[in-house]
Amino acid sequence: MLRVVKVENGTVQGLPAADPRITSFKGIPFAAPPVGENRWRAPQPAENWDGVLKAYEYSPIPLQVRQELDDNNIYTREWAVEPDIAMDEDCLYLNVWTPANREDEKLPVYVWYFGGGLQVGHPSEMEFDGERIARRGIVVVTINYRLNAFGFLCHPEITEEAPEAPANFGHLDQQAATRWVKRNIAAFGGDPDNITIGGQSAGGGSVMNQLTSPQNNGLFQRAIVQSGLFTKLYPSTRAPKFLRDLEEAEQEGIQFFDFLGVSSLAEARKLDAVYVRNKMVEYQAFWGTVVDHKFSVGNAFELFLQNKRWLVPVMFGHTSSEFFSIPEAATLEEVHAMAVELFGDHANAFLELCGYSSGSLEEVKKKASVSGIEYAIRIAGQANADTGANIPLYYYNFDAEIPGWDNPGTFHSVDLWFFFETLAKCWRPFVGKHYDLARQMCNYWANFIRDGDPNGKDSTGEDLPHWEPYTPNAPYGMRFADQAEFFREQPNDMMKFLVKQYFKENRLVSKS
Repeated sequence: MLRVVKVENGTVQGLPAADPRITSFKGIPFAAPPVGENRWRAPQPAENWDGVLKAYEYSPIPLQVRQELDDNNIYTREWAVEPDIAMDEDCLYLNVWTPANREDEKLPVYVWYFGGGLQVGHPSEMEFDGERIARRGIVVVTINYRLNAFGFLCHPEITEEAPEAPANFGHLDQQAATRWVKRNIAAFGGDPDNITIGGQSAGGGSVMNQLTSPQNNGLFQRAIVQSGLFTKLYPSTRAPKFLRDLEEAEQEGIQFFDFLGVSSLAEARKLDAVYVRNKMVEYQAFWGTVVDHKFSVGNAFELFLQNKRWLVPVMFGHTSSEFFSIPEAATLEEVHAMAVELFGDHANAFLELCGYSSGSLEEVKKKASVSGIEYAIRIAGQANADTGANIPLYYYNFDAEIPGWDNPGTFHSVDLWFFFETLAKCWRPFVGKHYDLARQMCNYWANFIRDGDPNGKDSTGEDLPHWEPYTPNAPYGMRFADQAEFFREQPNDMMKFLVKQYFKENRLVSKS
């Protein structure tokens, strides 16, 4: 087993995982600490170290609002079990799980970006233990990256100082970590030319941004986007603005510096990091991806539809009860007005599909409610064919019965326990069928990471249910419920209508 490896900055020693055939390395620096002059700057090279770095423990997590244990909050109840976890501005470290016995094994590699809205989250959450995926012959890497104002603040002085990298420091951390993997993963028995990037929620959105960044030529060979594909469905004033242009973000930065009580970048970099974090929480802004025309050249979803992306196989999916979008209108008259505004001559078709003539606002909203993520995925699948890209896309819907006194349904992020196969770490009373499903999902993920096709053998030696690529003519996907089942069912009429209208509204060619 590879317990001691040599990377570009020095020697690293890992520990046996729970399964001693796997070695885990935790807290390896992939960049210099982003503190002092490196605050709000693209990640800089890590320094060399002498002796052996004992990579036995996770590094501190990125600075963020501290989570409070709260049984009334499903997310803190599910994952925030360590409220006093160490956090620090010095956070650019990654973790590796490898099953390799030799450096020359050339095993496939999975690089994971955690979610949390780009505001919170970290890779040392217990569900992100990479050991079970590693047991399938995969080298698993989970990374830290800067969040919130530390990762996504902009300011005219920052742009003037570094016009080549004026924004998106959190995404640049993801990129730098993945580049570190490409340069160093062979030491862990991994293949630097067989890398899959993956993420869920904002991590999935980050994968989309990496997929469409012109800076990433040859960096990865596949991508997995879980609950991370979004586009506007119905008008909404409640959703945060996930994408800003550089000039707008710079003005926000000027206002935030005023709120901090400083007037220059030099002063802001001298402030105590915890003070900045606390003031950021008080300021209550959303800090996210910026179109800087360097790393990000536009809306990642729209770029994907135009094939302005790295043409690699992609797995997309969502849980069955997350992010359903409904019209914001409060009355039937407002629903009618919204339909006319959105769909013009096709408004009557929309109104008929949502049962408008029944006179029941409740029925209208129920029938008009569709999964916003499924909607985005189906648009992407149509565009993939219509533009002639025809890159393999695989679609899934996670629809398992989730046990627990809270009767949560398939809430956003619950699938994390399954494809990492870490159910035993959860408080929920999972039983045999859940463990069987997690085993199947983990096998599908490992197969896709290996060669871009999720199909293959289950750990039992039997063939997994066959998973066909998604196409407009066969818009089907894998349904993960009591077990994995390839689901040959057309989207409902409302979904078909909305997807068709998207292409008309955006003047995109569609053969559907």
